[in-house]
Amino acid sequence: MPVNRSHILLVDDEADQRSLMAAMLTRRGFEVTAVGSCDEALEQVMGLDIDAIVTDVVLGDSSGINLCRRLAELKPDLPVIVATGHGNLDVAIDAIRAGAYDFIMKPITSETFVIALERAVRHRRLTAEIRRLRESPASARPPATIVGESAAIKHVNELIDQVADSQATVLVTGESGTGKELVARALHERGARARGPFVAVNCAAMPATLLESEFFGHVRGAFTDAKRARVGLFAQATDGTLFLDEIGEIPQETQVKLLRVLQERKVRPIGGDTEVPFTARLVVATNRDLQAEVESGRFRADLFYRINVVRIDVPPLRKRDADVLVLAHHFLRQHAALSRKAVVGISAPAARKLMDYTWPGNVRELENCVQRAVALAHYSEITVEDLPDVVQSYEPPQAVVERPEEMPTLDEMQRRYIRRVLAACHGNKTQTARVLGIYRRALYRRMYQLGLEASRTSERSA
Repeated sequence: MPVNRSHILLVDDEADQRSLMAAMLTRRGFEVTAVGSCDEALEQVMGLDIDAIVTDVVLGDSSGINLCRRLAELKPDLPVIVATGHGNLDVAIDAIRAGAYDFIMKPITSETFVIALERAVRHRRLTAEIRRLRESPASARPPATIVGESAAIKHVNELIDQVADSQATVLVTGESGTGKELVARALHERGARARGPFVAVNCAAMPATLLESEFFGHVRGAFTDAKRARVGLFAQATDGTLFLDEIGEIPQETQVKLLRVLQERKVRPIGGDTEVPFTARLVVATNRDLQAEVESGRFRADLFYRINVVRIDVPPLRKRDADVLVLAHHFLRQHAALSRKAVVGISAPAARKLMDYTWPGNVRELENCVQRAVALAHYSEITVEDLPDVVQSYEPPQAVVERPEEMPTLDEMQRRYIRRVLAACHGNKTQTARVLGIYRRALYRRMYQLGLEASRTSERSA
């Protein structure tokens, strides 16, 4: 990363010293602006594109340390190098605490000065590149991933990878709140259409009378309120992905027209006399059993076969025990950052409550639960008291066994529960011990007694 012609701001209240350093840097290919006070420096920073700043510690009535503090608020990504002849550790520590990027000692040699500046400029440019990548469109970001470690979610991610580049229509099924739209977005972002638009519509939220106009568009004057032409969703999603959520809610008269569009790969706006080809890839989703809907006559069989080319079933959260804590920590990081709260973990009792609950609202309910807990948390960890009442008070049902000989032994019950917690913690025995409320040494000992994989050697090393 070349750093010549970088713009450097020199801040020193001694004119001779400013001139000397400016000449030194100019000879080495830098563009230099030199000022003598904090106020002048702040004016230049707000008006010019500065790559790095070099400031003296003593600046008349102010100081380079104060300048660092102001710049940390105004331009936190702008590196500041503090130069001083007062070479003691306290000054260096004060400078770093105030936000300085580096610290160099006077008298300053040409080589030391240039090396420090080149390092600072590279740091700023790398920081700017990272920010650019974060703020760039989805096509430039890493492909979307469905969060989870369970075998079921790994299978879903594998299917997405296999069909992301395909043109085939995908039917995503699953209960409400399982993350069907996330699957659709992952199909879009991981495939060749990632640079195109992702257009989503919830068919259940759209009045039946407007669906056809939304799908296919209309020309001006096509009906009473059509005061101007409208481009339909199929056209809006050109070279991208059109996601139709809750497709099972579409009325039959619209199903007929949708079937024809999918067969011909052309749309005709309402009131228009010209068919327009479309190139959008179709992904549809439903929380209904469409096969049962077909058998009952509420959904057209020919449309069902047309959209059921590739099917991805998203399992409910109650069947993904290993994902509950993974998702909870994922949402914790998200919402703690958004709300700027220093909540970094989940207490062991709260984690047990999250694992015991059955989550009828699936991933959406879990996210809402964690968001609420982060908002109410008084400590660095989410506690049981931060969870919703329905989660706090939930008690898992006890298995009823009629015959005593069918009842598992206490050792077997402990063995099953330890395996369950281990799976949820991805084999992390320290975290498993916390959830179980015991020391890690005791966990190793108990696993050895129950015939699990821990050994006495592992116990001694722990």
